[in-house]
Amino acid sequence: METESKILKSMDEKTKYLTPIFGSEASDTQMPLDKMNEEPVEPRLAYEMIKEYLSIEGNATQNLTTFCQTYMEPMATKIMAETMEKNAIDKDEYPMTADLENRCVAMIGNLWNADPSEEPMGTSTVGSSEACMLGGLGMLFRWKKLAKAAGINIYSERRPNLVISSGYQVCWEKFCRYWDIEMRLVPLEKDHLSLNMDTVMDYVDEYTIGITAILGITYTGKFDDVEKLDELVEAYNQKHTDLPIRIHVDGASGAMVAPFVDPDLKWDFRLKNVWSINTSGHKYGLVYPGIGWVIWRSKEALPEDLIFWVSYLGGEEATMAINFSRSASQIVGQYYVLMRNGFNGYKEIQQRTLDVARYLAAEIKDMGIFEIYEDASNIPIVCWGLKDDADVSWSLYDLSDRLRMSGWLVPAYPMPKDMEDTTVQRVVARQDFSMQLAIKLVEDMKKEINTLKNAKFVTGNTQGVINTGFNHGGRAAVDKAADVQSSQTKEAK
Repeated sequence: METESKILKSMDEKTKYLTPIFGSEASDTQMPLDKMNEEPVEPRLAYEMIKEYLSIEGNATQNLTTFCQTYMEPMATKIMAETMEKNAIDKDEYPMTADLENRCVAMIGNLWNADPSEEPMGTSTVGSSEACMLGGLGMLFRWKKLAKAAGINIYSERRPNLVISSGYQVCWEKFCRYWDIEMRLVPLEKDHLSLNMDTVMDYVDEYTIGITAILGITYTGKFDDVEKLDELVEAYNQKHTDLPIRIHVDGASGAMVAPFVDPDLKWDFRLKNVWSINTSGHKYGLVYPGIGWVIWRSKEALPEDLIFWVSYLGGEEATMAINFSRSASQIVGQYYVLMRNGFNGYKEIQQRTLDVARYLAAEIKDMGIFEIYEDASNIPIVCWGLKDDADVSWSLYDLSDRLRMSGWLVPAYPMPKDMEDTTVQRVVARQDFSMQLAIKLVEDMKKEINTLKNAKFVTGNTQGVINTGFNHGGRAAVDKAADVQSSQTKEAK
C-alpha cells in the first residue's frame, strides 16, 4: 500500500503540469490577502494568476503622468535580470559591479563638464530623491563648518534654510523636514514659471545652506536660469567671503536631456558656484525605476563627514549613499544604455522625443481653447490650461477622466502655492511615446472634447435623456435634473 501511495503521488505530481492552468482547482482559489496560503502553489499558476491580476492596470506606455522610464530593450532587461542578486553596497564582494558604477559616475560627470583635475566625486542612488537628500546634506554639512568658523551659533533657535522655487519636487520638503531646515520658497507667478531671478537673493541670509536650481520643474518642465543664478550668487559671495553660498542643481529630468540637445546651455559644472548635481537615471537616463545619480564637482565640495570608506580591490572605496542593501541590476542597466546608445544614440532618442512633444504642443495650441504654459522647449513635457475665454462648461479634470476611458493617463492638477487657482494638464513624453501614439492622443482629445461639449445628463430613465451640459452642481443639480425628467415624463404621458 505504501508503494502504491508513492506511485499515485508521483503520478499526481507529473499530471498536474499537464492540467490546463485555468482548468485547475488552484486557479479558482483566492489569492492571499493578509495571510499566507497553507500549501505551495505550482509556479505556472502563481505566475499566471498574478499576471492576470495585474493586467487590469493601465498600460504603462499610455501613462503620460510619470517621468519614469517604461521601456528598455530586451537585452537590457536580460542583463538586468541576470544581475538582480548582486548587492550594490557590497563593493568588496562585487568589485566588477562597483567598477561599472564608477564608470557611470565618470561618464555622467563628463556630460556635466566636470573637471577631472578637481577630482569630482559621485555615487549611484535608488533614485533622484535620495540623490537630492545627499546633495542637500552636502550643503548642510558644508554650511555648518563654515558657519562655525565665521562665529555663527549653529545651535541657536534659528534654523538653517534652503532657498528653492515653489515648483519643487516633494523630496526637497522631505529633506527639510527630516533635517529640520526651513524651506524658503520663491513663489512661481504667471510671468515667472521658474525661479524668479529678480527676487531670489532676497531670501538669502547667513543661515542659508544653499540655493537649489531646478532643471525641469515637475509642474511644467521649465528650466531655472542657472547661469543667471550663478552670476547673482557670485556677486553675493564677493561680499560674503567668510560664508559663501553654492548652488545645487536638481536635474532629475533635464540633466540627462540638456547635454545632448542643448550642449551650449550653461547650467552645469562650467559655472563656478554649481557644486553638486543630481539626476534620475530612471527618467531621461532611460533605465527602469530604481536608479539615480549625484555628483559633486570636487573633493572640496563633498564634506568628509558624508564619506564612509569600505574595502575595495585591496584598497578603499568611498561610499556616501543613504540606502544600503539594494540590487545592482539598475546600475548594470545604466551602464548598458550608456554603452549601447553612446552620445549620438542618446541624442537621437532625446531629440525624437522632443519632436513628438513639440508636435503635441502645436496640435493642442491649434485647438484654440488652451493656453500653453510649456511647449517642450527644454525637455519633452507639454503643459497647458484652459484659456480664460474658453467658454466651456467642463474642466480639465473632466477631460482627464474622459481620456482615461481611452486608456490615457493625462493628469490635471493645480499649480503650486500662489498659483493654486490655475489648473493645468501635463504630458510627459518618453522614448516609447511615438509620433503615431501622439497622433492618436490628439484624435482622442478632440473626440472627448466634443463628447464633453455635447454632454447629456443620463437619468436612467429609458424614455430619454436631458440636455444639461456638464454640470458640477453636485446633489442639487442631480435633484433638479431629476425633477425636470419627471416633469417631461408626465407631459409625455
